[in-house]
Amino acid sequence: MKEYADVYKTPGAFSWTELMTTDPQAASAFYGKLFGWGFDEMNMSAEMGVYRVAKVGDTAVGGIMKTPAPAAGMPPMWCAYVTVADIEATLKQATALGGKVVAPVMEVPNVGRFAVVADPQGATINVMQYSMPG
Repeated sequence: MKEYADVYKTPGAFSWTELMTTDPQAASAFYGKLFGWGFDEMNMSAEMGVYRVAKVGDTAVGGIMKTPAPAAGMPPMWCAYVTVADIEATLKQATALGGKVVAPVMEVPNVGRFAVVADPQGATINVMQYSMPG
């Protein structure tokens, strides 16, 4: 079995899951009790507030964050990330296959670059090209 960190290096692997919600503190309390998750907190920008990294033991498995202002009014939702080797090539291929780019490439400092794509039926997924040291 591969180590969890290997998903960051394996194109096509689901590598991260993130909850965007209006009340990250309450969500952390709920999921912490439900799944036994612990949390590390990272201070983000003043607008974003605290990012909570969900952990099983010492392994980071996902995150919980406040819904960003541009998405205000959106219901709380979990987002999945899939590892890609080349984000630009992935976006080009997604559009060639009938999908569309919903959110353009954005940089996550010390992590990598991601974008959001929609399949032809409208389902969205995040694609991430990691730059973290292996």
